[in-house]
Amino acid sequence: MKNNNDNYNDAVCQTNKIKDNSITSYTQFTTRYDSETSTIWCWMSPTPRPCMNGALIDELVQLQQQITNTYQHKDPDTTWPFRHLVLASKITGIYNLGGDLELIKKYIENKEENKLREYAYKATNLIHRNINNLDLPITMVSLVQGQALGAGFEAALSCDVIIAEKSSRLGFPEILFNMFPGMGAYNLLARRIGSALAERIIVSGKTYTAEELFDMGIIDVIADDGEGILATKDYLNSHNQSHNTIRSMKKIRQIVHPISQQDLFDIVDIWMEAAMTLSKKDLAKMNRLLFLQKLSKDSSDINSNEEALTSRGSEWRKITDASFPLTTHLGENITQNRRKSDCRRQEKLPDKTTS
Repeated sequence: MKNNNDNYNDAVCQTNKIKDNSITSYTQFTTRYDSETSTIWCWMSPTPRPCMNGALIDELVQLQQQITNTYQHKDPDTTWPFRHLVLASKITGIYNLGGDLELIKKYIENKEENKLREYAYKATNLIHRNINNLDLPITMVSLVQGQALGAGFEAALSCDVIIAEKSSRLGFPEILFNMFPGMGAYNLLARRIGSALAERIIVSGKTYTAEELFDMGIIDVIADDGEGILATKDYLNSHNQSHNTIRSMKKIRQIVHPISQQDLFDIVDIWMEAAMTLSKKDLAKMNRLLFLQKLSKDSSDINSNEEALTSRGSEWRKITDASFPLTTHLGENITQNRRKSDCRRQEKLPDKTTS
């Protein structure tokens, strides 16, 4: 059985393979350079589903490497070619719906642990490069215009700045199928808002509004619907003058709240152990979200199938042989089987008096 160091080395080797096999054209996103704000925009449009599939991960890693190469081979007498990298989505109302559940489910059912680990490590390596700004003096910005779930939310959190339109909804639905987000969510949330609130968000399975997350300190800028691009440009222009200060603050953040690649891989190993022990019932619940990924072409599909993203907190009531009190996964103390309580079902009849 491989230890953590072996898994770490495998992930590094896999990353090097991606570097060697240069992608000549991108199929999962398009890029655009904005000279006015010194920004590269990356517009994600993953197919066949709006999720973090293997092709999207590979191409984003390749983009990271190409950007790094640009810096390494620049003329020493020139200014930096750009200062910002923005991750956004071209799909209406959807940022990203999370991990490739079809692939994950297949690997779990077929007991293909090594293939699942390879996928998870590639995704984690991508997130870690974002966290460290590709080891370059740039600012990573995420523009969320719609749904960002699971690994999609983690990708947004890996950036320095999150800008979101008001109608956007973000969350971690993994608990619906007895899992947790394993590609950096805990570390990234804890760094922004502390461990206690990070755990509450992850365990709740809830999708939060952009304004709720702004109030918590997770989202940095709120934009009106349809104004996200303009708000991002305004932010970039306003911060170009203080670019040196922002770079210094990011270095301080890494010192005070470091997130190492090895720590992230260790968490992936815990995620792997949990994934490979999912029951048939858990996988059936995963199918709900997989159905949503396959169906969704824009946010209207998600809104019309909101049940797939709703935690069924009342499922404990199906238990017939339980002894009370019970404690739910959210810490709620259930003192009795409320479903069998007669007092809740009795109708209160008005008093009748005879004259």
